[in-house]
Amino acid sequence: MMASTGDERAVLEAFLDFHRAVLLRKLSGLSDADAARRVVPSATTLAGLVKHLTLVERNWFRCLFAPGPEDVYLTSEEDAAASFALAEGDTVERLSAAYEAECARSREVAGRFELDHVVPHPQLGEVSLRWVLVHLIEETARHAGHADILRELTDGSTGAI
Repeated sequence: MMASTGDERAVLEAFLDFHRAVLLRKLSGLSDADAARRVVPSATTLAGLVKHLTLVERNWFRCLFAPGPEDVYLTSEEDAAASFALAEGDTVERLSAAYEAECARSREVAGRFELDHVVPHPQLGEVSLRWVLVHLIEETARHAGHADILRELTDGSTGAI
């Protein structure tokens, strides 16, 4: 549900959750083979987009705001490219569940901080939670748009809902 009259935080979180849900709807109902099928010249696939955005969520929320000993913020182009690569066992069900779980962790981590809370960032110096939320809206919406095109090319399905 979109928070069209809420405060700043409610609006930011609602937009991010909307685009997260759109992405998952683009994967929903597809076979593992269809989700992994390349339909454009690049290696981008519907399943790969969900896998990539799972890493993006982890990188921006958990690794920056609540890192554990095993959490390392990934910064290289190689890491970004590899995040789209599918492995054996990357099924629609598993990828969707992993994305939903990471989004839930992101919500929980973000909920601990005010929008103005600032953390160090290895490339940008510092970022606020507000900036991260806006960035994740942008990145998730951009990839949801890619997913919309890929889904249309896969089975003709269109639309955000």
